Amino acid sequence: MFDLSKEFKKFYDTKVKLPQNDISSLREKKRINIERLEDGLEEYNNENKTEYKIVEKIEQGSVAMATVIQNDSNDYDIDVAIVFDEEKIKSIGAIAMKNIVVDALKRKCTNFKKEPEAKTNCVRIEYSDNYHIDFAIYRRIKINSDEYKYEHAGSEWRERNPRAINNWFKEEINSKGDKLRNTIRLSKAFCKSRRSWNMPGGLIQTVLCSEQVENKDRLDEIFYNCIVKIKNRLQYNKEVYNPTNNQSLIMTEEHKDKMNNLYNRLCTYIEKLSILFDEECTRQKACDAWYDFFNNDFWISEVNENMENHSVCEDNEEYIDNLFPLQNNYKLIKLDCRLTDSNQKMPDRLLSKILLNNEKIKIGYSLDFYIENVNVSRPYEVYWKIKNNGEEAIRLNDLRGEIIKSRETNEHQHVEYAKFKGNHYVECYIIKNNVCVAIGRINVPIG
Repeated sequence: MFDLSKEFKKFYDTKVKLPQNDISSLREKKRINIERLEDGLEEYNNENKTEYKIVEKIEQGSVAMATVIQNDSNDYDIDVAIVFDEEKIKSIGAIAMKNIVVDALKRKCTNFKKEPEAKTNCVRIEYSDNYHIDFAIYRRIKINSDEYKYEHAGSEWRERNPRAINNWFKEEINSKGDKLRNTIRLSKAFCKSRRSWNMPGGLIQTVLCSEQVENKDRLDEIFYNCIVKIKNRLQYNKEVYNPTNNQSLIMTEEHKDKMNNLYNRLCTYIEKLSILFDEECTRQKACDAWYDFFNNDFWISEVNENMENHSVCEDNEEYIDNLFPLQNNYKLIKLDCRLTDSNQKMPDRLLSKILLNNEKIKIGYSLDFYIENVNVSRPYEVYWKIKNNGEEAIRLNDLRGEIIKSRETNEHQHVEYAKFKGNHYVECYIIKNNVCVAIGRINVPIG
């Protein structure tokens, strides 16, 4: 296969993956509109003597999974699960609950492209600057003091876990790595490459890519092999199942048409890539082939341009409330860290003392984070998050932010090393009966 791996990676970094600043902007829009919904519900409650209150807010979809891609029309969607306590909304039906959310949003939201609307599976807001937010409405039913059953508001209340897809995808990334996330984004870029195309949605593409992605060194080879395997799979089987409940994602004739469209277009455009395997393939012919596939002018300009150095940083930070329910009035974990000089020239110190004195940690120290105190009875599980910040973290593409389960031995400890400057932080979470019951955070200034 003709090697355009450097160009392909540049295409992915600059034309496919949505920049972190734009993702942060989407999350800020999400936060603002949740606040508007909460304010509207408070006004609705005062008028109607009700007690409707959001108890959980769970980011979903491509933003939560970090598979959102660039869009020329800036038509981005933000998916959020909004959870109410069943004991507060009582016997209100699914459609009626969605209409209450619509009422609350209309009270506080402005600048609509279309006013808030109750759709089959969500409440949607579309704004004049083209982004839209889908609020999926859930109720939770208490099973015991630390466990809930969740139901989603569709045409009626149906049991569904709002974190199930997030948790499944996290496990897929843990086992298959970022090549899966890269492949999904590239698949979405192909499916959105022509405005007239009517192609399957992000979840179906995510499941297909997860089924077929394989290990290769080059991103262009990883993607090519994956789409060929998807095409071959769809030739015989166009059924796709939700990986969390084994229910079909192909539920309507329109869904079937979209699957046929995906298969037919993969057949057509993979054939255009056959030149990449020709012994007489040139750089220009290879760029032309990828231009035909992605319909993106990047590949035209690349014919006559030299590759420039570019640095694009992956920020796939995870958030605990997207993975587990957050207990109301959760407890605080007291964290500290023992600093050990790897050169054994300085005595050990505690991070709490350094923070108290407004000092910074020196590069090269070993950082042994530990739970100093938490008031939670066993059994439970411990999770950690290490989040780097600053120019050097960006330059080194080392922002991190994944939430990882602690080792079973010494689960109250986590060891890192002071590698580069920046105002970093560490968070710790206690998970009991699949609920986050305690959170701790400590800043890690390195300079």
